[in-house]
Amino acid sequence: MFKILTLNKIAACGTDLFDRAKYTVADMEEAPDGIMVRSANMLEEKFAPTLKAIARAGAGVNNIPVDRCSEEGICVFNTPGANANAVKELVIAGLLLTSRKIPAAIDWAKTLKGQGAEVGKLVEKGKSAFAGPEIMGKTLGIVGLGAIGVKVANTALSLGMNVVGYDPFLSVNAALNLKPGVKVLKTLDEIYAQADYITLHLPYNKDTKDTVNADTIAKMKDGVRILNFARGELVNSADLIAALGAGKVAAYITDFPSDDVIGVDGVIAIPHLGASTPESEDNCAVMAAKELIDYLEHGKITNSVNLPDCELAKTADCLVCVIHKNVPAIITQITGVISAGGGNIENVASKSKKDWAYTMLDVTGVVNTGDIGKIEGVSGVRVL
Repeated sequence: MFKILTLNKIAACGTDLFDRAKYTVADMEEAPDGIMVRSANMLEEKFAPTLKAIARAGAGVNNIPVDRCSEEGICVFNTPGANANAVKELVIAGLLLTSRKIPAAIDWAKTLKGQGAEVGKLVEKGKSAFAGPEIMGKTLGIVGLGAIGVKVANTALSLGMNVVGYDPFLSVNAALNLKPGVKVLKTLDEIYAQADYITLHLPYNKDTKDTVNADTIAKMKDGVRILNFARGELVNSADLIAALGAGKVAAYITDFPSDDVIGVDGVIAIPHLGASTPESEDNCAVMAAKELIDYLEHGKITNSVNLPDCELAKTADCLVCVIHKNVPAIITQITGVISAGGGNIENVASKSKKDWAYTMLDVTGVVNTGDIGKIEGVSGVRVL
């Protein structure tokens, strides 16, 4: 019986996928095999030795200690693309909100309450303060062409915008899904030079921190509008505020409010609503549940952030699944232990992802997992 711990409220359409003859699902579990989480902070969490996998019902995993999970033999999943349409729709709304000064106009209109018959005249007199450009014919620069970036690109193109994108890790699948009119550029500087609007759709890490800063803003067009529905830390707030004050940046909309940007003229702060739709939450829950089921029952990995995609059918007595460092000779040591114990290896699948690798072995005979676990560089072993 597998135990699944939920750290946030997970949509029932996801948790209902767990066969209750094989699983228990609860928000209190002493020794879980798997964890489903949305936004709960797990960075200081002490994990039970039984924990085999964590599934994040969403894309970002900044709330999960991924490196420590790898060291402890825990596979970490996310659900890329499950909330892509929800975020895309909010980004499109963001284009209009930053262009037409809609939030400020609505707030001003509220001040006319009580003016009676004068409201109409006051509206006509005051509306010019909120005039803004149309997005049709303008250039949208997209930094990051993953699941969300591709959807934004295609929709913006349909709205009559010129669309340019940049992604040094553009996948074949993403490239194939882009509409023909989207132009992929080779450098970020080209995006900065051409775009009237820039939208960020890249992960947050040490290399992407402060992607938008004083130096990069200086390379942008005067009056650029910046959209951040990815992570707050991608933008240097102090530099952004200074650019707004100088008129270099016309508007900034973010789904990640912070104390320093809230209330700043030209900033539209949205309370992290990107994936806050029932459809998105359902999609993420279903995908996360399927990932856990595949991994716990079959050893299959799909959409892991710390381990490679890998699968191997079980045709013999057992399927040995090993999480290990991506270093020379370690697979030879693993197969050596199995052979020394009298096991016969029928099939092998082994994939790597940066510093870590995952090896699956279809074995006839008995396998001593303890001896495999003693191999230097091995962090997790399971026999299915």
